[in-house]
Amino acid sequence: MPMRDSDLERVRALPWFSVASESTFRDVTAGAFLQRFPAGATLLLEGDRVDFLYVLLDGLVQLEGSWNDKDTILAVLRPVSTFILAAVVLDADALMSAQTIERSDILMISGEALRRSMQADPVFGFAVAQELSGCYRGLVRAIKNQKLRGGVERLANYLITQKMRHGGVETFTLPHEKRVLASLLGMTPENLSRAFATLSDYGVIVNGPEVTIARPVVLERLAKPTPLIDNHQPITSELTSKAERERWPVASAASG
Repeated sequence: MPMRDSDLERVRALPWFSVASESTFRDVTAGAFLQRFPAGATLLLEGDRVDFLYVLLDGLVQLEGSWNDKDTILAVLRPVSTFILAAVVLDADALMSAQTIERSDILMISGEALRRSMQADPVFGFAVAQELSGCYRGLVRAIKNQKLRGGVERLANYLITQKMRHGGVETFTLPHEKRVLASLLGMTPENLSRAFATLSDYGVIVNGPEVTIARPVVLERLAKPTPLIDNHQPITSELTSKAERERWPVASAASG
């Protein structure tokens, strides 16, 4: 598909592209092309050589990992998001597979052009380093969450995060179906159901995809949130401009 000026403007608005000079941005995106994929399309498989940086402009993309006939969902990305950045910077194979969840428009940027521009433009190179640093810190948060908490505590903190990201409202809609949520939290669907049942004693009311936190103080007493693991801040333009990729639990693995 031909590139649209509006698409380039959305890419330009990403924090680490916004600091690039006009010439750098032009060089990075000169050979870029836009593709529209149907739902369920496989974009790449783990182990594939990565030639492009992917920029999700519309739709939903799921990042997955597998081993020994086991599969897990690592992240679900919404627009505007980039993924496989670390592999592009290192000119390495992908550690994750990527698949569209719904029809998606994806801009594909040459990995070679990105690496060349990072070397030529120190400001842009530093911005990419900040982006990767945010991804790394998000990964550390996710590992600490998995290793230090039980499933009920992980779910409790996830719900507190969603409450804050919906502006602190009492009732909100889960962003993912429960099968996906279970995988993101490192749980089986059965364990997730049991965890929700346990949280009912702490004021969590579930009605399909809708969740109500009726006793937030009681839930926080169980969850024991900490800024050294959790990222409960609402998404704001200020946060976005500061390598907001400390973005666990939504998309902490998007750099791989």
